[in-house]
Parts: sequence; C-alpha cells; structure tokens
Amino acid sequence: MILVTGGAGYIGSHTVDALKAAGLEPLIFDNFSTGHRSFVRDTPLFEGDLCNLTDLARVFGKYPIEGVLHFAGKALVGESVQKPEVYYETNALGGLNLLNAMRDAEVKSLIFSSTCATYGVPQRVPIDESHPQNPINPYGDTKLAFERAMRWFGEAHGLKYLSLRYFNAAGAGANGKFGEDHEPETHLIPLVLGAAAGLRKDVRILGTDYSTPDGTCLRDYIHVSDLARAHVIGLQKLMSDAVQSQAINLGTGHGYSVREVIDTARRVTGKDFRVRETERRPGDPPELVAAVERAQKVLGWSATQSGLEHIVDTAWKWLTRLRT
Repeated sequence: MILVTGGAGYIGSHTVDALKAAGLEPLIFDNFSTGHRSFVRDTPLFEGDLCNLTDLARVFGKYPIEGVLHFAGKALVGESVQKPEVYYETNALGGLNLLNAMRDAEVKSLIFSSTCATYGVPQRVPIDESHPQNPINPYGDTKLAFERAMRWFGEAHGLKYLSLRYFNAAGAGANGKFGEDHEPETHLIPLVLGAAAGLRKDVRILGTDYSTPDGTCLRDYIHVSDLARAHVIGLQKLMSDAVQSQAINLGTGHGYSVREVIDTARRVTGKDFRVRETERRPGDPPELVAAVERAQKVLGWSATQSGLEHIVDTAWKWLTRLRT
C-alpha cells in the first residue's frame, strides 16, 4: 500500500489515479484544509494531519505501507510571506513528523513534491538540478528545509527518496474527474480561464517590461498527468533500487509567456475577456524554465501531454464540465 499525503488535492488526486492504473494500491492521507472530498473516489482514506503525531502513528500502525508520496503542505507564495509561521509549522514541522513516523515504521521509500521555488531567482536558464538553491520566500524555504531533512534521514536511517522539483503544474486529466480548484486561486491558467468563463471580471498581466520577447514573464508549464506519471515511475524505480536518492526537475524545457497563455486561452475557448496590464509583482523572475535531461536519463521520463494548447484545452473542459 502506498500512502499519498495530500491525496485529495490537485496533483495528489491525479497521482492516486495513476497509481491505480499501474496496479498499485493508494491510501489517501488528507486533512481537507485545501483538498476536496469530491476528489476521493473509491480509494481508502485516512483523515489526518501531519502536525498530529497520533494521526501519523495510527495510519502507519494500521496499514501495511510500503512507500510514501508526499504532496501535503501549504503552497501559496504570497500567503507564505504574510504567514511564515503557518508554512514552517505545516511544511517543515509536519514534514519532520512524517519522516519520524516513516523511520519508526521502517518505511524507506519517499517521493517528495518539491518545487523550482527552492532555486529562487535563477542565475542561469534553463535551470538544472545543480543550480544554487536560494529561495526568496518561506514557501520555497520550507520546501528546501524538507529536502535537506530527507538527505540527513537518508544518511542516518537509510531513507531512499526522490525530490521532484516541479515547474508550473497545469491542466486536467482526460477523465475529467479532477482539476485545478484553489481558494484563493493564484495560478495563471485557471485565472485566465476564469475570466474566459465570466467568473472573473478580468485577468491581470503583472509586468510588461521584462527582458523577454514580449515583455511578460516566461514559465515552463507541465501537464498534471505528466507529473503524476513521473511520480509513479519514480516510486517504482526507487522501491526496486533502480535509482539513487536525488533531486529531479520536472518540466518541459520550454517557456511560454503570459501573453501566449492569454492568446491560447482565447483561441481554445472562443471567448474574449478583459486584460489589464499592471506593475510587476515583487520577486517574479523574468524566466523559469527547467533543464530536463536528468529526468530523461534517470527516470526515462519526458513530458508528452504538456503542449500549451492541450493544457489549456483540458483545463477548460474540466472548468466548463464543473459548471454544468
């Protein structure tokens, strides 16, 4: 059985389905602070909190857990700056509780949902895994803290892990069961599609004077189903000792600008909507694009569903289905 912390969330729910498709048995562990009960379908569920030691002791004591996929945590950059204490409690302390519970239960295999935010402002693009890690917000810093804790638990207790550093997760699975639904929503593609659907009065471009081809930020978007598949491959390789503990970027190696996302959304949806150009948001790098060679070499994985038009189309179909 595979414990999936945060399995009722956006990426976790897609990965639960991918685990089932691979013949593995997932167990969702979620406190539903941001996850969705409607995303838990025909999957065993343990409702619990990483910050509650009793919950962790009970779940590891009750179920024959062989590996862990760790998605649970706080993930809003702006909120992390305003409430750093919440992020250190949930992401760092809660993560440490998980590591201790795994140690006590002698569970050795862990896939961690990390982020390119651990790199901070890039010194070079594309960003490879050897790039210095200098996060500029508590969100990235707490993710980096957990990465470092995993390394030391590996040294001391034999933990085997992969730290999968995502770039910009987006899109929705082909089955239409799960999609991106955050409150508050801060990600560009659902914000743009919300404007196209008439759920928002407009969409903002935060800065038009970057040193990029059209003056707006470039981001590497990866389809959530590609992400889910990478987690399953990584877990299978880790549990069979086919890979060593390490960090791996998950991206496409290609960046799309804010304007390109907006133009693609208009084309896919057939809708027009208001766009406002505003000042830059502090801390936004001009370009975030992954170097993807390690994922290809170590996992034999590359993104196959992450063309921008496909990402936007699947997200739009999920949003419109949700409203009908």
